[in-house]
Amino acid sequence: MKNGKPSFYLIYALFLWLVFTMPSCNKKEGSFSIEDLNEQSLLSLVWYQNAAEVRALYHQAFNLARLRLDEYLWEREIEEKYAVVIDIDETVLDNTPVHAWRFKQGVTHPDGWDEWCRAAEAEALPGVLDFLKYADSRGCEIFYVSNRDVTLKEATLKNLKDLNFPDADEAHVLLRKETGDKEPRRQLVRKDHNIVLLIGDNLGDFASLFMDKKTDARNAAVEEHREKFGKRFIILPNPKYGDWEGTLYGLQRELTPADKNKLRRASLKPWENSQKK
Repeated sequence: MKNGKPSFYLIYALFLWLVFTMPSCNKKEGSFSIEDLNEQSLLSLVWYQNAAEVRALYHQAFNLARLRLDEYLWEREIEEKYAVVIDIDETVLDNTPVHAWRFKQGVTHPDGWDEWCRAAEAEALPGVLDFLKYADSRGCEIFYVSNRDVTLKEATLKNLKDLNFPDADEAHVLLRKETGDKEPRRQLVRKDHNIVLLIGDNLGDFASLFMDKKTDARNAAVEEHREKFGKRFIILPNPKYGDWEGTLYGLQRELTPADKNKLRRASLKPWENSQKK
């Protein structure tokens, strides 16, 4: 510094510091990245992995499932083969470690998914093992209907067997082969069984009528069939992913992070404060 004035090199160093430590100030329109998109989902992931309320919701759901199972079987006089049809991911198995890994790596689905499934390290979610063992003791067969790809079946069976889930075998684990619509697999179960309960974290786990609809139509379908929830349909919380997110994007699959960000923000329903000018 000469004559009380900063040198050229000092000014240039300050400029570089601003460029590399304040990227948000230099972000151009359209440069929204996967990392930025992941950042929006951070709190939902933190909530799912840490909040006691999540455990409470799972226990509440499976306590209700037990009550409904007992109620249903008590009313039946004819001998039938009964079944509980249940989803796997975020219903039976907790996959949030791979979501946390993606967050750290700055990547998104499907990165790491196959490797995670083949590691067979997912833990059971609260309440589900006790409930399924109880259903098994009441004579219900358990069918795991999942949209994991069929190539992951061996690893999925290992994960379920290692956790001592009932009916964790080839015939009772029905994974996706050609379509994500689970109805053909549910119908396969219905050929020989009366399905007592359907349990999952996504509306597609219950019926095809909820699939391939945009947000308003999905909400309308839930209202139309609201009496089934808590009776035949037991739904679990999943704020991280699911068909609900795809509906925000108009069921479009090939969107950039910037496009998704805009549509997420556009879906918000803010308070219109008439007191403010």
